Amino acid sequence: MRDKALKLLGLMRVAGAIEIGADRAAEATAAGKTRLLLLASDAGENVLRKAEHALAGKRAIRLELPFTREELAGALGIGDCTMAAVTDMGFAETLLGQLAVLDAEKYAAPAAAIAARHEKMRRRKAEKGHEKTNGKRRTKR
Repeated sequence: MRDKALKLLGLMRVAGAIEIGADRAAEATAAGKTRLLLLASDAGENVLRKAEHALAGKRAIRLELPFTREELAGALGIGDCTMAAVTDMGFAETLLGQLAVLDAEKYAAPAAAIAARHEKMRRRKAEKGHEKTNGKRRTKR
């Protein structure tokens, strides 16, 4: 599962569903786009402070990963990375599900919280009539 979680991070990069680096992740979080704010297990104090500042008043979940900055950077295909922001709810839920298998005690509660938010988001979209029927968008009147 550890390898699957790391591969998923790389897939997020390809899909454009993750902001990489402390500055870009903090900006995305401050703008309210972040679902999960990921921190390397060996992130320094300055990065932790930056994360806390960006999260002030936001609903994003701060998550310390079981990966070092080198492992995180390797998964993302870059030289160094201590912080990243997952901006897609589906990817956030999938990643937390994989991490919960690795360490249920640490990741089960955040996984449940993201799953509940994702379900709420799906319900709101359905209520607004954004359902797809026969390949076409249908709106309620």
